Amino acid sequence: MEFPAAVDAFADHLERVRRLSSATVRAYRSDLRDLGASSSGLSLEQITLDTLRDWLWEATQRGDARSTLSRRAAAARSFFSWAVEQELLTHDPSLRLVAPKRGRTLPTVASKDAMTALLDTQRQAAESGEPTALRDHGVLELLYGAGIRVSELCGLDVDDLDLDRGTARVMGKGAKERVVPFGVPARDAIGTYLTRGRPALLARAAHPSAALFLGTRGGRIGPRAVYTLVAEVLAPFVGADTVGPHALRHTAATHLLDGGADLRAVQEILGHASLGTTQIYTHVSAERLTATYRLAHPRA
Repeated sequence: MEFPAAVDAFADHLERVRRLSSATVRAYRSDLRDLGASSSGLSLEQITLDTLRDWLWEATQRGDARSTLSRRAAAARSFFSWAVEQELLTHDPSLRLVAPKRGRTLPTVASKDAMTALLDTQRQAAESGEPTALRDHGVLELLYGAGIRVSELCGLDVDDLDLDRGTARVMGKGAKERVVPFGVPARDAIGTYLTRGRPALLARAAHPSAALFLGTRGGRIGPRAVYTLVAEVLAPFVGADTVGPHALRHTAATHLLDGGADLRAVQEILGHASLGTTQIYTHVSAERLTATYRLAHPRA
């Protein structure tokens, strides 16, 4: 099998069998296509460990981040392991491939006061009754109130919400469904949006839509629009130039732990497969506690 055809077959395997997220599949496909271009048309059987090392070295010379290098190495290892399983290869050239370990950085988190100020400002803007202001208020309240991913928010339909119970049914990574709770402020903001904002946006659509949050033309809102919204309103409160919806997820998780929530409960809410992923927020809480101590204690 030619290398490009093998990459396409592998991507299909990731999507249909392993049920990885579309973003992960796109990233792996892009990495492997870059490997194909870098290896100057070598066939699948001709790619060696040295070929893979040269490919990662080229990425290093371009200044790619360590996280990108780690993902590329993971994509190659996963691909060649699959190729051996499919009997496309007799040996795996990636077995000894090593990439730099990812640097573990603490996520950007807004303070409780900052979130209160941000959401109060959005609530006041929504009082104008302008459809997108009503929508934006609902989007921000739900991202922070439920700690969901931007892809999960964009994928929500109206029927996925139970406003009486304050829960949303979301589809997470690997097509895993879970039900997440949200609070009264999010329920009120979404309720107002459904009554006054969504019908006005839906009237602009060429076709009916079941989506909960709609774009300015009446179709399902996309991740880019949500990124733009969050970056615009959240950046001034956290002092960061680049910040996206995931910062609200980080903030929700940290505030839950600060408030005494059990770590496993937070894992369930966030939809993390591994408790280790959730534990990063305990480090954030500890760092914030230490900073408060140093500011407040006379013997610090």
